[in-house]
Formats: sequence, structure tokens, C-alpha cells
Amino acid sequence: MALLLEICTGSVDDCIAAEQGGADRIELNGALSLGGLTPSLGTIRETVCAVRLPVIVMIRPRDGGFCYSDAAFRTMQRDIDAALEAGAAGIAFGILCEDGRMDKDRTRQLITRARGAHTVLHRAFDLTPDPFQALADAIECGFTRILTSGQEATALAGAPLIGALRDRAADRIEILPGSGIRPGNVDGLIRNTGCTQVHCSLSGLTRDTSGTGLDFRNLAGMTPDTYTATDMAQVGAMRSALDRIV
Repeated sequence: MALLLEICTGSVDDCIAAEQGGADRIELNGALSLGGLTPSLGTIRETVCAVRLPVIVMIRPRDGGFCYSDAAFRTMQRDIDAALEAGAAGIAFGILCEDGRMDKDRTRQLITRARGAHTVLHRAFDLTPDPFQALADAIECGFTRILTSGQEATALAGAPLIGALRDRAADRIEILPGSGIRPGNVDGLIRNTGCTQVHCSLSGLTRDTSGTGLDFRNLAGMTPDTYTATDMAQVGAMRSALDRIV
């Protein structure tokens, strides 16, 4: 059984490390410390030139929730056009109504705009009040796959729901588990959910001493002279762990 490894990245260097470590696909973001925002056009173009892997581009115009103004929605439309013209293989996005249900009208518009490219419902799915209704809505709208932690903090905790979603999907849409997946726990996750792909960040802290004394962030474990970067060794360990699962 071939198991697919998608790595969540925040820079061109991350994407190169992910490919060298054995990833099969990339989700490219900006501002991972905010949960991932739309990356710059330059980052998209350079990534497509630097790696041979399919690149899924995050389309998220701001942090916070996923109920967007008209201006933000128009920005997402422009960003989709730019990402695909730059060579992206697909896009990841999620649009919710104020009550947390999927905004199907706007979702259909963006999927149509993607012109047949891969479309991923990101973890906005995990905020919906009824995951099975959201699954049905995602299938109806035409998403390629859903990235989910099973509406829990980690995919391991959400494994029962992830498995149930996969069963309910019945091959009409892909289910991609993500959040907290490491080489030491991926075997159990795959066996408990039946999924054939995983989404991981597999990053560590990297130093840039030019930032010493200037602190824009308030994240656990981070200091002014550190930033997160994809760890090629961790990606390689995950690749090996997936390849051992039979």
C-alpha cells in the first residue's frame, strides 16, 4: 500500500527540504505561526521552479475565522488566479457562514475558479457544527479532499471521526488527516482511520541571529532569533515510517 506524505511548508527552503526528505506533495503557506495564510506570489513562483512535487497553495487572506467580507472574497479570487497561473497544482481554502456552516455559494464560485485544479477544504472543516453535513456539502461542491484533525486538537484524538468520515465518503472525496502526526504515531493513525495519506509540518526551530533583540512573536519555545523551518530529517523519518506500514 503506497501511503502519501504531504508536508505543510512556509517557505521555498521548507519545500526543498520536504522534497529531499521524501515528501510526495506540498502545501505552501505564508505565516505558519498564524495557522497559514496566502503566500506571496514570488514564493509560489520560486517554489514551483525549485521542486518537482505538486504544490497546493493556501488561499487564506487573513487570520482569525473563515467568514469573509466581500473585499476578502474578491482577494481570494485574485489569489487563486495568481497561484494557478504561477504553476500551483491546487489550492486549499475554507469559507464558513457566521454560524459555522460551509458557505456553499462562495465555495462553488472558488472551485469553479480553480478550473479543475485540486481543491482542498482545509481545517475550517474542523469548526463546522455537523461534520457529516459538512462532508456532504464538500462532496456536493466538488472538493478534491478534506484536511481534518477529526475536530480534535490532534488527528490521533480525532481518529474515530476521521475513520467514520472516510467510511461515509465512500471514495467520493479524499480524507487527509492532519495535526500532531509524527513518525512514532503514524502507524496507529493509519490503521485506526484507514486513510492512505497524511499531512504533517515536521518542523523545528532554526536560528537567525540578525533578529536578536527584536521580538514580534509570542509563541512557546521561540525567541527573537529563531524561526520554524521544515526539518528534512524528520520528513525522512516520516517517509520511512510510512514505508514500513503494510
